Amino acid sequence: MSETMVPTTPEGVRVGDERLIRVTDAAAAKAAVLREREDGGPYLRVRVTGGGCNGLSYGLKFVSETKRGDILIRAKDVELLVDPKSALYLRGMTLDYSDRLVAGGFKFSNPNAKASCSCGESFSV
Repeated sequence: MSETMVPTTPEGVRVGDERLIRVTDAAAAKAAVLREREDGGPYLRVRVTGGGCNGLSYGLKFVSETKRGDILIRAKDVELLVDPKSALYLRGMTLDYSDRLVAGGFKFSNPNAKASCSCGESFSV
C-alpha cells in the first residue's frame, strides 16, 4: 500500500491495532505466501471456537468479506479480522510462524491462556 493511499475501512467494521494481536515478521511473510497461493481473499480471519483438547481452539482462514462488528487489524501488510467474541480471548496475543519440520506452523502466544495443549492449537482460560 503506498504512503499516499489512505486505507478505507468496510462499513460496520471497527479498526483495531496490535494491542489486540501482534504479528511477527515471520507470520506476516508466511501469510503473504499463503494468501497468494490459496486466493481465498485479502483478509486473514483469526477466531476462537469451542473444541480441542483444552476446550477452545484457534482458527485461521482467508476470507474475502468482512462481517458487521468485525475488528480489522492492519499489521505488517496483513489484514486480520477478528470477531468481537474471539477478541475477548485474543487480546495481547502474538501470532508467529516457524518453518521447523517438527512443531512448525503458525504459533499462538496468548497471555490469556491458562493452559494449552502440546500442539499449541488448543487452550483454556
